[in-house]
Amino acid sequence: MHTPVSTGSLQIHATTVVAARKDGKVAMGSDGQATIGHTVAKAQAKKVRYIYQDKVLVGFAGSAADGITLFERFEAKLEQYSGQVVRASVELAKDWRQDRYLRKLEAIMAVASADALLMVAGNGDVMEPDDDLIAIGSGGNYALAAGRAILEHAPDLSAHAIVESSLKIAADLCIYTNHHRTIYDLPRPR
Repeated sequence: MHTPVSTGSLQIHATTVVAARKDGKVAMGSDGQATIGHTVAKAQAKKVRYIYQDKVLVGFAGSAADGITLFERFEAKLEQYSGQVVRASVELAKDWRQDRYLRKLEAIMAVASADALLMVAGNGDVMEPDDDLIAIGSGGNYALAAGRAILEHAPDLSAHAIVESSLKIAADLCIYTNHHRTIYDLPRPR
């Protein structure tokens, strides 16, 4: 769950997405770097978004087109299962593993809601972390380690601050992660 995940022959490595839950609040963020091979194609890409009436956050690592396809499919599953995040995630993972078209998607997805924090992968995995922190992508291990240290040594920080600090540390270490950050919170500020 915390290392780059293999989806078929592709190992997802580009980007960092982090989600944290603390004191009834949830935050998810990503860096903004989009690469093509070893070249930075865009510095301020948005890889995290609100879906399902702004009640669920999703983020992806991997191919942008494939990530957007996953967002759309996942939102349809949320509609189908009346917003049940875990059920929709399991059903998406089953489809992703069994469907010929979906199996070719080269991405991994993080999902966060008020009551669920999950990683969903094309090999059929739906994983919930042991703690209230999840990270995916090439900088995921760095962000996860940073987030865990922050939780232990700075217990007063908010979910948003944990995500922001974790992304900053990952960007200092991972060449596929930059310092342009997008961070969203649940509940969504109005």
